[in-house]
Amino acid sequence: MNTLEVLLKEYDTSPIPILDSEIPLSDYCLIDLSSKNKSLERFDITSPDSCQKYVDEVLSIHNAYVAFGGYLEHRSLYTKSERFLTTGERNIHLGMDFWCKAGTKVMAPLAGKVFSFKNNDDMGNYGPTIILEHQVGEVTFYTLYGHLSLESIDGLEIGTRFKRGEVLATLGTPDINVNYAPHLHFQIISDLQGCQGDYPGVSSKDDLGFYQKNCPNPNLLFKLSF
Repeated sequence: MNTLEVLLKEYDTSPIPILDSEIPLSDYCLIDLSSKNKSLERFDITSPDSCQKYVDEVLSIHNAYVAFGGYLEHRSLYTKSERFLTTGERNIHLGMDFWCKAGTKVMAPLAGKVFSFKNNDDMGNYGPTIILEHQVGEVTFYTLYGHLSLESIDGLEIGTRFKRGEVLATLGTPDINVNYAPHLHFQIISDLQGCQGDYPGVSSKDDLGFYQKNCPNPNLLFKLSF
């Protein structure tokens, strides 16, 4: 493990919620959106309505309210978006997704300040996005929150500080989060490489070695049971 991975693992021994604190972690369940999942053959996962039907099916089976997962998942979800095909096929997911109803509160999982934000409104992108900067000891790193509501960035200012557990944003609708079923894309980033309000959330196989090191597994922080 590198320094950031060790820090995330040791940050807290207890599971950390990312959505509305009134949703118990017992209402979370794992979801598989990988291209290996045969259950997805019945759905057009690139359609927000069809994707939502699959999410709802998984939630119903598990009697859950939030479906989570997706780190380093090889997905067919991006096949209809040109932005993932222009520089080699990008289809390996670099963050962790939390699928829940639009309007659900997003909580800051650890203290930080707003580094940048942007409405990435081109098709297949994040829609409204917030990036927080964190300083833990001598380590500086960033967390990205994508597919938010427009209200989440309205009036937001660079440098605004959020305490751990404070409401940061709310989840957006498909028309705002650029054609995805409502969910949070959460990603941990060591080096933003000069990016402002955006950072790649999907990698090609060729670039995965770099991105896997630069974007460690969010579950090192969350410690959610699979």
